[in-house]
This record gives sequence, structure tokens and C-alpha cells, in this order.
Amino acid sequence: MRRRGGLAGLIAGLIALAGLAAAAPPTLTARLLALDRATVWKPAGAIPIQFETFHPQGMVRIGDEFFVTSVEIRRAPTFYPAPHGRYDRDAGEGVGHLFRISAQGALLSDLVLGEGDAYHAGGLDYDGRFLWVPVAEYRPDSRSIVYRVDPRTMTATEAFRVADHIGALARDGAGASLHGVSWGARRFYDWRIDAAGRPSGPAQVSPNRSGYIEYQDCHHLGDRRMLCSGLAGYRPPPPAPPFALGGWEMVDLRDHRPVWQSPILLWTPAGTVMTRNPFFVGARPTGVRAYFMPEDNRSTIYIYDAVTP
Repeated sequence: MRRRGGLAGLIAGLIALAGLAAAAPPTLTARLLALDRATVWKPAGAIPIQFETFHPQGMVRIGDEFFVTSVEIRRAPTFYPAPHGRYDRDAGEGVGHLFRISAQGALLSDLVLGEGDAYHAGGLDYDGRFLWVPVAEYRPDSRSIVYRVDPRTMTATEAFRVADHIGALARDGAGASLHGVSWGARRFYDWRIDAAGRPSGPAQVSPNRSGYIEYQDCHHLGDRRMLCSGLAGYRPPPPAPPFALGGWEMVDLRDHRPVWQSPILLWTPAGTVMTRNPFFVGARPTGVRAYFMPEDNRSTIYIYDAVTP
């Protein structure tokens, strides 16, 4: 009788565990895959930023705080009449910033990153311990410095350098890999990263076969996928005005093919597409919550919710 009772208890326990597994909420990836162009995004708040933000590039949210990279352009790059070697323009002048921002939009810290002509702080990611930030020259086919930043102390360590413009990074902490995209997201870079934060070998470089959007900011999702946000600009023949199409793209990091794409049909009151620059997204019990920061200088973090099945 005791053996039967024990077996019955074991079976009941397994059934209960199965029930819990079945009731587990969908992952962020699953919720994103349920979004499409018909998704209704509802405003959930707005955070006016209380300082000059310059030209924001990337954003992550840790707890109630935001970490935002930005480019302070002191002199914009000037195009050459004819190419100088591999460059179509000079480097301009500027300063790269990593801002730590409170939930109310106040500046808590400002970490200056980069050196010399490398001042374009790009899209960043967080692996649960460190922020990974690229700082590049503000021109294509240039060079970059990759930093590993402790968000608790706002101290940066140079991890390595790249002979190309890296505009955004996504960090797979569990898989010990780091993934980057070039200017205009035309090339993917993949590195294996050791415990010290340095590449354990040369990067694998692959072309981006998708031209739907140019990625501005990317974040690792798990299961060897990353989510990138961005836009593509279009100039139809006059008198039609130019316009930008904003969207998200989920990329499979094993073959760099898009798993899912969707336009994000949201604009600021002034008509700026929401995916112009930084974004961050997280799961909610009934869907996803997205944070956007599309404006320069006097920025606002716009918060939107979407309900998913």
C-alpha cells in the first residue's frame, strides 16, 4: 500500500508539474512573433528627458533606470568631392556618451567613451553583468572600439578593436558570443568571447541578405536570436515628399536570416518615426512593453504596450 501511495503521489506530482509548465507564460520571443502590422499599440506613458541628449543611438533598461548611448556632433562629417581611399567623407568631430538616466528622466551619470575620430557611440546591449558598447568613426568602412562597461560603477574597459564601423552590438552571455552589425547593417560580425571579454579568435563576417531596414539598435533575445530596430528612408520622385519606414526584425544568429519582420506604425507628435534610434522591449503578462527615444537634443522616452495572444 505504501508503494502504491508513493507511486500515486509521484504521478500526481508529475501531473502538477506538467500543468505548471503548460501554464508558463510565453517567452518574449514568442510574444514578438505574435505581433504584426495590425497590432494595436497603446500609449503607456512618456518620460521627458531633463537634459540635452545630443543624438541618441542605443538604449537598455536595467531595473528602473535607462542606459543610453549618444553622439555629440561638434562638427558633422564633410563629404569629399571624390573618395579618399576607402572613405567618402572626413571623420568630423564629436564626443561619445553613455548616459545613465533615472525613471523620471534625470541625468545620473555621463560616461565619455571613444578617442580621437572614434566618437560614434552605437547600439548597446546588456548581458546581465556588463553593457557592451561600440564606439566608431562617424563614417562607413572605418574603425571601432568595443567597450565593456560596468553599469553599477559606470567604468569602462576596452575589450577590443575592429577595422570597420560597428553600429550596434548584441551580447549572448550564455553562449559566450558577441554579435555586431556594420554601418547600414550591411555586414554581420560574430565573435567568440572569453571570460576576460576578449575575442578568442577572428570574427566571422557575413553579408546581411535583408534590406528591409537599417538596424539602429539591437538586443539579444536568447535561443541564438536578436531583435533589431531601425528604419529605411525613401525618396520618391517629386512632388512626393521623402518618408521613413520604421520596423523591427528578428535575426537568427546561426545563419543571419530574418525570422520575423514587422513595421512599427508609430510616430512622435512631430512626425518622427519611433524606431529612428534607441529602443528597448520587455515582456508583460499580456504582451510586450516597448520604449522608444527617437528625438535628438530634447528627447522623450515614449512607452507603448501591445497585447498579444
